[in-house]
Amino acid sequence: MTKIVLVSVNQLSDSAQNYLKIIFSLKEWSDEPVTPSLVAERAGVKLSTVSGALAKLRQLNLLDHAPYGEISLTETGRAYALDMVRRHRLIETFLVQMLGYRWDQVHDEAENLEHAVSDFMIERLDEILGHPTRDPHGDPIPSAAGDILIPTAHRLNHSVAGSRVIVERISDTDSQLLQYFSDTGIVVGAQLNVFEADPYSDTVEITTAENAPRISLGSRAAEAVWVSDLG
Repeated sequence: MTKIVLVSVNQLSDSAQNYLKIIFSLKEWSDEPVTPSLVAERAGVKLSTVSGALAKLRQLNLLDHAPYGEISLTETGRAYALDMVRRHRLIETFLVQMLGYRWDQVHDEAENLEHAVSDFMIERLDEILGHPTRDPHGDPIPSAAGDILIPTAHRLNHSVAGSRVIVERISDTDSQLLQYFSDTGIVVGAQLNVFEADPYSDTVEITTAENAPRISLGSRAAEAVWVSDLG
């Protein structure tokens, strides 16, 4: 097979850029193997569509994927994926900090803009924003060199009752859930107290401040919040 060499991520189609970003993101905060079905679910397309796209990315030497096996990015694929992640998260940060967007409004906007901007514009955004290392949802922003520092964190529903934690990251896949978190003070940097929940309730009981009313979070909400222990 002839090896195809790409110079810039801009040479890839919007679809290819999205798939690389999705594959990286699925592995970023999870140890679960990345499979075509997971990619299809995140992309909102049929499994057959994903299979065709993966074959094209494999031809470009951007990923490794044996039939029925785990998908992994090659060194080049990871570099392009990080480039797209960097674009997306810098645009989200710009929209919140400079244009006054709410954090639940920026994901879809960034999805559209990230394919149209130039490398030069991204570097200007990075400079204007003061080289941020985290986006509004707490996700790390890769550097121009492709370095990324993922904070040590675990899902809120894995926290021990009686512990005190700080919110490191909140999933941005559900805008309504983000609105709820904002209304209740569960935001990046917030300190939470974790309490014992009712047995078999599948909930997590927390407060956002001393003597504040308790908030009961169901499993879907608690799984969307990553925290680290304050000790």
